[in-house]
Amino acid sequence: MYFRRVLRPSGTARIPSGTPGDAPAGGCPPAGGSGRRTASLKTASLTAVRTAGALVAAGALLLAACSAGQSRHRAVPATQAVLAALPRSTPPALLPYYTQKLTWRDCGAPGFQCATMKAPLDYADPAAGEIRLAVARTRATGPGERLGSLLVNPGGPGGSGIDFLQRFAGIGYPAGIRARYDLVALDPRGVARSEPVQCLDDRAMDMFTQTDVTPDDRTEIDALTAAYRRFAEGCGARAPRLLRHVSTVEAARDMDVLRAVLGDPKLTYVGASYGTYLGATYAGLFPNRVGRLVLDGAVDPSLSARRMNLDQTAGFETAFQSFARDCVRHDDCPLGGPGTAPHEAGDRLAAFFRELDARPLPTGDPDGRRLGEALATTGVIAAMYDQGAWPQLRGALTTAMTRRDGSALLALSDSYYERDTKGHYANLMYANAAVNCLDLPPAFGGPDEVAKALPAFEKASPVFGRGLAWSALSCGYWPVRATGEPHRIEARGAAPIVVVGTTRDPATPYRWAESLAAQLSSARLLTYDGDGHTAYGRGSRCIDDAIDTYLLKGTPPAEGKRCS
Repeated sequence: MYFRRVLRPSGTARIPSGTPGDAPAGGCPPAGGSGRRTASLKTASLTAVRTAGALVAAGALLLAACSAGQSRHRAVPATQAVLAALPRSTPPALLPYYTQKLTWRDCGAPGFQCATMKAPLDYADPAAGEIRLAVARTRATGPGERLGSLLVNPGGPGGSGIDFLQRFAGIGYPAGIRARYDLVALDPRGVARSEPVQCLDDRAMDMFTQTDVTPDDRTEIDALTAAYRRFAEGCGARAPRLLRHVSTVEAARDMDVLRAVLGDPKLTYVGASYGTYLGATYAGLFPNRVGRLVLDGAVDPSLSARRMNLDQTAGFETAFQSFARDCVRHDDCPLGGPGTAPHEAGDRLAAFFRELDARPLPTGDPDGRRLGEALATTGVIAAMYDQGAWPQLRGALTTAMTRRDGSALLALSDSYYERDTKGHYANLMYANAAVNCLDLPPAFGGPDEVAKALPAFEKASPVFGRGLAWSALSCGYWPVRATGEPHRIEARGAAPIVVVGTTRDPATPYRWAESLAAQLSSARLLTYDGDGHTAYGRGSRCIDDAIDTYLLKGTPPAEGKRCS
């Protein structure tokens, strides 16, 4: 799955919501780039939950819904399991964590403080050990009465909340929000500074990202499955114990510990992309502790991994068609000129991908990487998260298709994978796979299942469908059995929650926002009629004013409010 985080270049929007994309829902990044991470592509990758047994072990329950009820937005299965709230009282074994004192220190970024918080590795067995989680904050600047802490999460899974806070939210959120709230971020367990999951060394990751995810014969299928196995085995070898305890339910419980340690009676939270799944899970577990929650670019917890991947595939196709319509209006568009239909532009791009599959382009990369189909596809998908990146993509395609230089598309792919100029990868993709593969049973159990599903994926996206289908196989080889299952989240008794959906969002399709809003008992659906991944801070004053008013005054937007 590709939920991924949402980061924006400075200056493109008032607030960077999320990080450019969450990976496609599935597990690992597409071994070649276009895969799940659910949009993560990253994305994407987008996420789900644990089995009933695992939830019981974690102290939560999945209960069958008793009645269909009335859906205000989009129908979801009324007989599906529902995430049940935890007891209101804190178990004695957890009290030392809930009453701990954080020691704040300077963390090298002016205006920010950092601390380390302890949490049980396993909430079902707090005596089995603990995990250390990195926290950062910037204090409310005033004037005005302080409203408490506002926790932010950029998505992923695998996105660093602290990086997002220090580079974007802590300096880019509206002055009124920063005046009244301490802005706080947590790197979730397994992510960045919080005991990060590691799977491959940088050279091996370079090879993994170049693996062909559109296999043409049995030899290429075997090579792809071998790449997935090596990735999974690397994660299992480097983090055998942690890999079993990076679920979204556990991360949501960590958030409640942080809420208590910060002294807030209720949680106020802005989550983007996968961060919406994390926030909704918190609401389901602790409905009485919900303050003001904004879930922007919503993930639907009731879907299976295969359904998520298929929906995201259609979402990326919709985003590409929007890009294509814009591209052909420009003289430098290599996919066609005025009058070229989106499907014709798609045919040209698909033909270019096939050329790269046979003859990769030079890139000038000091490590010798050439631009093959996998890296090129990832570069294109990376630009689908934000229409602000369309001119860059148009130029990169022109450079590759007309000048036979793959460097610009390679740069887009590297940004997606968080590979720096020294060839080092952040742990984003590793954490993404670890969370996604634990949260939901795999989309596919083997190559034969993928082959049977190819027609549906190719129908959903003639350009990306084949690659995204094969990318969704990655969790099938994961060394840890999934503990989650699709479920509804109702959070009965919670204060109003704002769910935000963008009509042409590639990574978290609008229908997911409709579905989540229908499940949550107190949700208000706020719709952005536009392109790109997430809505807050993307330039719509209507959206920004509605969310700012809710955060500052507690007044949610009117039911059915739409913005453009």
